[in-house]
Amino acid sequence: MYVRRKRRTLLVGLAATALLATGTGAATADSTTTPAPAATPTGDGAKALCKRAPKIDHRIDRALKRLNAGADKRGSIARLQQRVDNARSAGHDEIATYLQDRLTFRKSLLTTLQQRQKDLADVRTWCKDSNEGAS
Repeated sequence: MYVRRKRRTLLVGLAATALLATGTGAATADSTTTPAPAATPTGDGAKALCKRAPKIDHRIDRALKRLNAGADKRGSIARLQQRVDNARSAGHDEIATYLQDRLTFRKSLLTTLQQRQKDLADVRTWCKDSNEGAS
């Protein structure tokens, strides 16, 4: 196996050298050609955002529903709080700390999603007033 690997490495090296020597490799690129400029945005993407707003709203609603559900729903704050309480009562301090950090993040996610929902409502109003961002 070691001999095969050396032979394969040698063959790849020889092939690369042959490409460079014949001038067909990437190293012989024409220096007069300027690279294409990076695509810069020409607008703010309002039309696309107006088009996607209903789907975004549905996704936020679904996530908020899951987070606010009871302890029987996976992904809910109540379920994770119950797991933290169970870990503490069992004396599993490391597990409780880990789960508490996840719970803190999940609660912050709830406030973030609520703010996004309010912002998206403003966007939908703007889209309605401006003919779906067609201006």
